[in-house]
Amino acid sequence: MKSRKTLTLREHGQLTLPADVRRAARAKTGDLFTAEVAEPDVIVLRRRELIDPSQAYFWTAEWQRGEREASEDIAKGRVKRFRSMKDLLGDLDR
Repeated sequence: MKSRKTLTLREHGQLTLPADVRRAARAKTGDLFTAEVAEPDVIVLRRRELIDPSQAYFWTAEWQRGEREASEDIAKGRVKRFRSMKDLLGDLDR
């Protein structure tokens, strides 16, 4: 069952979320939220990540390691250019 809390809107539009609400929502200091008016008198808060979830893979340690390797290969000239997909596939077959 969801508990209901009464909050007081303070100066500069500030609210303090009670500790049990923060725990239940797994919210911590520094988290970002979006606020939207769902209907008159209803405000919905949603925790947001700085990174779009569909792009989160890019920021994993493994992916970043691959990005660094690729950047190093490019910097050292360890790359090939192909005029066509056929040429690229032919090089892979070797």
